[in-house]
Amino acid sequence: MKGKEIEIRKEVIPEIPDIPGLRFRLFQGESDFANILAVFNACKHVDGVDYTMTLENISHHYKHLERSDPHTDLIFAEVDGKAIGYGRTGWYPEDTGDRIYYGLGWVIPAWRRKGIGTAILKFTEHRGRLIAADHPEDNNKYYQNDHNDQRADVALLLKKNGYKEVRWGYEMVRPIDEPLPEVSLPKELEVRPVPENRYRDLFNADNEAFRDHWGFVEGTEEGYQRFLSQPTFNPSLWKVAWDKDQVAGMVLNYIHEEENHEYQRKRGYTEDISVRHPYRRQGLARYLLVSSIKMFQEMGMEETALSVDTQNQHQALSLYEGVGYKVNKKETVYRRPLTSQEG
Repeated sequence: MKGKEIEIRKEVIPEIPDIPGLRFRLFQGESDFANILAVFNACKHVDGVDYTMTLENISHHYKHLERSDPHTDLIFAEVDGKAIGYGRTGWYPEDTGDRIYYGLGWVIPAWRRKGIGTAILKFTEHRGRLIAADHPEDNNKYYQNDHNDQRADVALLLKKNGYKEVRWGYEMVRPIDEPLPEVSLPKELEVRPVPENRYRDLFNADNEAFRDHWGFVEGTEEGYQRFLSQPTFNPSLWKVAWDKDQVAGMVLNYIHEEENHEYQRKRGYTEDISVRHPYRRQGLARYLLVSSIKMFQEMGMEETALSVDTQNQHQALSLYEGVGYKVNKKETVYRRPLTSQEG
């Protein structure tokens, strides 16, 4: 970064507030991972985010970041040299052809309601406009942001800046000892481990199964490498159904050990629940989900959790409620059109 201007000035973001000692600057390398972690940890308990972020998580995420360059798209707010907030933007092409320019941001509680969050939002929109200018004009383009139901300040900021609610999701949790429904594996299918030489086939099958879902983005080689190297990667916990040599459906379970330790809980995640088209409407997802819960029960877990798009066209929410999952948190997705004049 030597010789490169890293400070963001009012000529770029006029909304930067006049606060003594405040400056906005760009990412300066891996040393900033500690600043991301410090800001996130200062926010999460106030904002109802019971997730454990580690330097390992951050390093892995940025190593496999797609369509976002931290050196141009990641901004820090500092007061007297100490990070008190950050934001980042990026983009992705939905399978529908729409282009989404997303933003995210955090400001530690003591520095909220002073205009810093607004400046971060305007930076992410500024970067989104610059990125969008290089994309075809015949695509729909949207700014996007999201938050959970405990971040009322973010909801207010987004609505004030023209964003509207477009989609909702739930984090759902299930006590491990609640009764489970009777299930059966569809005929001709078998649940068995995934050999290492079939990991790519599994990734491709999951990608295929989600292709008709809202907001779908086609999997990439970088996405596959991220999948293989994620800290919670543990094939021994997966429940995968096979039709001879073909993947029929899956639940890619995992345990976040650091998170369980921090929050003094025993939780297993039943995520990446997908069934390929030829095997739908046969009770396969239900069977794999119940099998996963039983596995976690045998391991001594006390609860399982998952996330769901409430408007999923395959009635996923009804499926999860039917095996005992209950809503724990709500997530709202906001969008605002990025007009041709902006892009």
